[in-house]
Amino acid sequence: MSSAAAFNLRPLGLPGGYAVTAASDHRFPKHHHDLFGIGLIEQGAQKSWSGRGMVEAAAGDVITVNPGEVHDGAPLADGGRRWTILYLPPALVAAAADDIAPDPGARFEFSQPVYRASPLAPRLRALLAAGGDPSAAEEGLLSVLAPLLHPESRPHGAPRAILTIREWIDTEPEADIPLAVLAARANLSRFQLLRSFARLTGMTPHAYRLQRRVQVARRLILSGIPLAEAAAASGFADQSHMTRLFRRVYGLAPGAFARA
Repeated sequence: MSSAAAFNLRPLGLPGGYAVTAASDHRFPKHHHDLFGIGLIEQGAQKSWSGRGMVEAAAGDVITVNPGEVHDGAPLADGGRRWTILYLPPALVAAAADDIAPDPGARFEFSQPVYRASPLAPRLRALLAAGGDPSAAEEGLLSVLAPLLHPESRPHGAPRAILTIREWIDTEPEADIPLAVLAARANLSRFQLLRSFARLTGMTPHAYRLQRRVQVARRLILSGIPLAEAAAASGFADQSHMTRLFRRVYGLAPGAFARA
């Protein structure tokens, strides 16, 4: 099955939100997004690892992922799987959460990675069928999010220094900051930083930085910036480097993503 040829991206009628439908046998490596994701497995099955454990999802199941949550994904059988996933900006979800469960200053997250044979599936299909109609999409989004959102649980025992390093990388993903400099900022040895950062994020600082660069590149490409300029602005050595990592994370090349 050709992964690149089986991806379709379309707008949702929601600010910054879009849907991706895929029929693919692609095995996604560990990665993360800067968006919330809500997906529906339509055919086949997959397994995935995340900070919430190893899970399996089959046709009819709803899957979720939080921004910054490291995860992977692989089909459970030959022939791949087909799914549709909605990607939603944190600001959009926060605004919906304020309406659903007003709680000044609270942050919300999806607490379960899989909802089995979920009654959410019909609501998700209705949102997808809104066809970009903003009013229908807005109502559909609130209906989908209401049973999913829960107050965010902070990582227990995560040192403030490691959170600061992650925030630094989030702010400047295009910068090549040596490991020794990061370790000095955290007042740790290089090995201590590697171990603590991986415990918090599931990735080394370098791997995490590359993921953030891919996310920056995706946003730039969506805004219409040429691929070579997007690669340079997001910190990649060249367009081919961006393309290799982009394809690993999203299953298709940046050019195909831009055309979609």
